Amino acid sequence: MPNEQKVNIVKDTSEKLKNASGVYFTRYTGIDVPTITKLRKSFRENDVDFSVTKNTLTKLAAKDAGLEGLFDDILNGQVGIAYSNDPTSPAKVIKEFKKENEDLLEILGLFFDGKLYSSDKYKEFANMPSKEESLAKMIMMINQPMTKLVSTLNGSIGSLLSALNNLKNTKS
Repeated sequence: MPNEQKVNIVKDTSEKLKNASGVYFTRYTGIDVPTITKLRKSFRENDVDFSVTKNTLTKLAAKDAGLEGLFDDILNGQVGIAYSNDPTSPAKVIKEFKKENEDLLEILGLFFDGKLYSSDKYKEFANMPSKEESLAKMIMMINQPMTKLVSTLNGSIGSLLSALNNLKNTKS
């Protein structure tokens, strides 16, 4: 009979699998405590939830989330899972971490948009703009025509006022 703590872990992990936009599976064998603490801090600063759960509990959570068997091939050994609402955030943190610690963290795969992708896909996500960066670019693109219109109108009004002022001065 499962204990209450394990039931809660399965429930929590299942919810994370259902709700996260990006889920990254990593192997962290050989990382010392200060280094993994630094990695966890980087994840937290980027709104990424990183957790280590027993593989059997993760498989049960996947089953509860309707993803039975999808992660079975990668859930062996020491597996850490990064969950995020922005699928690029974990990739960016991992990319920065691997600059200093190349061999300490292995990407096993990532789950995005209902599909499990190979570890190579993370590099594409690491180079993509984040959700916030994409929104900022879109707002700039929407705002740019309005800014040009205002500049043009200001220039036209200024020219009209100057012409009217010159006309007034010549009539005086």
